[in-house]
Amino acid sequence: MNWRSEHIWIELITGSRKISNFCWACILFLGSLGFLLVGTSSYFGRNLISLFPSQQIVFFPQGIVMCFYGIAGLFISSYLWCTISWSVGSGYDKFDRKEGIVCIFRWGFPGRNRRIFFRFRIRDIRSIRIEVKEGLFPRRVLYMEIGGRGDIPLTRTDENLTPREIEQKAAESAYFLRVPIEVF
Repeated sequence: MNWRSEHIWIELITGSRKISNFCWACILFLGSLGFLLVGTSSYFGRNLISLFPSQQIVFFPQGIVMCFYGIAGLFISSYLWCTISWSVGSGYDKFDRKEGIVCIFRWGFPGRNRRIFFRFRIRDIRSIRIEVKEGLFPRRVLYMEIGGRGDIPLTRTDENLTPREIEQKAAESAYFLRVPIEVF
C-alpha cells in the first residue's frame, strides 16, 4: 500500500508477514511434528500416528534420527513463527519533498536495535540505482545511492520484480526525488 501526494510519498513495506512465510511455517511445523511423533512412537512401541505402524520403524537408529529431525524442524518452525509475529523487515519509506527529508524505517529482531531508522536529506541522494543480474536466478534490486552513506536498498532482494516493474518503480522514485537513474 502506498500513499502519495504532491510533496509526500509513503511506501509501506510488508516484511516477513507474507503468505509464503505462513505456508512454510505451517508445513514445517506439521512435518516436523509428524517426524517427532513417529520417532517417539517407535520408542514406546505404540502407534501415536495411525498411518505408520511402529513395528516397522526400529528406534535405534531410525527412530532417533526421526526424533532429531522433528526437534530440528520444530526449532526452525518456531523461528519462522517468531519472525512473522515480530513482523521483521516491515516498515515504511517516507519521502518528503516539502521538508527535504527521506525517512526509512524497518522493524528488526527484538533487542537493542529493534527499530532501524535512517533519516537524511534529499539533496544528499546522488541517484536511484538499478542492479540487474540475469541468469538462472535473476536478481533485480533498486538502490538509493547516498553520498557518504553508501547504497540503501529500496526493494527486497527476494522480491521478483519484472524488468518493467523495476524500471517503473525506479522512474517514479527518480522523478519524485528529482535525481538521475543509474543501471548496473
